[in-house]
Amino acid sequence: MAREQKPLIIEWTETAEHQLFGILEYWNNHNKSTSYSEKLSELVWDRTNFIARNPDASPKTTFTETHKAAIGHFSVFYKVTDTKILITAFWDNRQDPKKLLDLLKQK
Repeated sequence: MAREQKPLIIEWTETAEHQLFGILEYWNNHNKSTSYSEKLSELVWDRTNFIARNPDASPKTTFTETHKAAIGHFSVFYKVTDTKILITAFWDNRQDPKKLLDLLKQK
């Protein structure tokens, strides 16, 4: 495992933020409660903070310089620079993977 370092800045793309908020809103409406979304938000917060300190801990994907970190049924896709972590996608792994492929090709 990679050595822990000084945390990098986390930056979310507009697309990734839209995906995350859409998923949280879906679960709020589906469950008629914010409980699950709050737990998921906390997991996302914890995982992205871990990524900020350990950017190479998650495996790279077949997309250029893109890593994938799993969070249960969800995945965070990100790129690492010298100064920041750029979250490019937040994905529900139960969705059609062709949609994700198209999304990552755009980034």
